[in-house]
Amino acid sequence: MASLKPKAVEQNITRNPLKWFDDRLPLVSLINNSVGRNFPAPKNLNYMWNFGSLAGIALVIQILTGLFLAMHYKADVALAFDSVQHIMRNVQWGWLIRNLHMVGASFFFIVVYVHMARGLYYGSYKSPREVLWGIGVIIFLIMMATAFMGYVLPWGQMSYWGATVITNLLSVIPFVGDEVVVWIWGGYSVGDPTLTRFYALHFLLPFVIVGIVILHIWALHEHKSNNPTGLDLQDEKDFIPFHPYYTVKDIFGLGVYLIAFALMVFYAPDYLGHTDNYIPANPLVTPAHIVPEWYFLPFYAILRAIPIKELGVVAMFGSILILFVLPWLDSSRVRSARYRPLYRSLYWVFLLNFLVLGWVGSKPPEGIYVLIARFATAYYFLFFALLPVVARVEKTRKLPKTIDEA
Repeated sequence: MASLKPKAVEQNITRNPLKWFDDRLPLVSLINNSVGRNFPAPKNLNYMWNFGSLAGIALVIQILTGLFLAMHYKADVALAFDSVQHIMRNVQWGWLIRNLHMVGASFFFIVVYVHMARGLYYGSYKSPREVLWGIGVIIFLIMMATAFMGYVLPWGQMSYWGATVITNLLSVIPFVGDEVVVWIWGGYSVGDPTLTRFYALHFLLPFVIVGIVILHIWALHEHKSNNPTGLDLQDEKDFIPFHPYYTVKDIFGLGVYLIAFALMVFYAPDYLGHTDNYIPANPLVTPAHIVPEWYFLPFYAILRAIPIKELGVVAMFGSILILFVLPWLDSSRVRSARYRPLYRSLYWVFLLNFLVLGWVGSKPPEGIYVLIARFATAYYFLFFALLPVVARVEKTRKLPKTIDEA
């Protein structure tokens, strides 16, 4: 018997090396069960479901380009700005790598915002996907922290003053706020220790995001994807294999995404940035108007809309943290906004209101802009406050029995 065993293994390797390898390390089986022929997906998913995979691809682009940039960047206040210029001017293909990373950050947030907006519209946060939604919000928070630290690294005027303003917000923490700010700074002002710490964390956090994304996918596979109708699917005929049906769809979506991405990288890489960040950081000269990157602007507008600093900080962080309790605020049994006319109206106003907050956040905090920001902030929180009421009084449309009927 002992002599037959090696012979059987040898035959297995010769006939089907992939199966032999998969028997010992089931990597192929894992892929098939996760995004392959063995993974059942609802057969009525539309292109709005592409944005989950696009977010994963955007994350990979950020990690790869970030690794190459880290090889040439100097986390030193005397060298940081010049090292970025060195990457752009002297490093072979350095301009392309930096543009990919810089524009990639904006596209990453665009994809994630659309992904979250789709979840809000189709009720993907509802039972049994509350944990899936919560993990997604955690990913969003870490993304924001990573992006903020990355914005500081070029050490331009807006980098320096943005870091000063945002880190100072933590001083509102009762009793220990000032000590927390000093600890983050590594001194009594934003300086070299601050830059070094932000660089280390900016390099580390994307890998933390990868780990949490794996948990996100795990939670997704536990109860499968939601679908445009929001119906719970039980019958096998309601599902199709993820591959090739949705891999082809994702590849097409990726092609469209890369066209838009390439146009921005090659023709307008600085369009979404701020011109003051091409001036070396100067602690003695305050910019006329300090603004963060565009993807922070809605929350920045909420911060500035409230004249009391402490309340403004609470409102800004609360505007994100409230997403955690969304599954319990919206108690309607109907998931999809297709069958919820009242919720759908509030949703579209909420989406428009969010865009208004972003626009106001880019304006000086004076005059009519402050008034608009206050109204927009009020509606932002009113939307969530109304959800329990809407769930009780709303007359939903009749749900179809199956997705075929829909």
